[in-house]
Amino acid sequence: MKALTWHGKGDIRCDQVADPTIEDDRDVIIKVTCCAICGSDLHLMNGYMPTMKSGDVLGHETMGEVVEVGSGHSKFRKGDRIVVPFNISCGECWFCQKGLFSLCDRSNPNAKQAAEV
Repeated sequence: MKALTWHGKGDIRCDQVADPTIEDDRDVIIKVTCCAICGSDLHLMNGYMPTMKSGDVLGHETMGEVVEVGSGHSKFRKGDRIVVPFNISCGECWFCQKGLFSLCDRSNPNAKQAAEV
């Protein structure tokens, strides 16, 4: 598939990359039909995220069609049309249950590393 990829400060390219795979049983894979650029993408473009590696795929505000669903997911089904907002949350942790979705405990698999930075 085609994706925007980061190759260094100010070096963003449209590259051919591997199709995504289910990594967690709660994952959902969508075929993107529309996307947007977020202000946080500018931080990535300008090299403000020290964990970025050449070839990392950018983008997190999309809409599209569900094409694959992890075995632990019951909310979405193949063929559903969905919109993915800038803040991705699990909807189940303590913060999400209190409506504090941007503080989700489960949405960032690298949270400890980010906290150290």
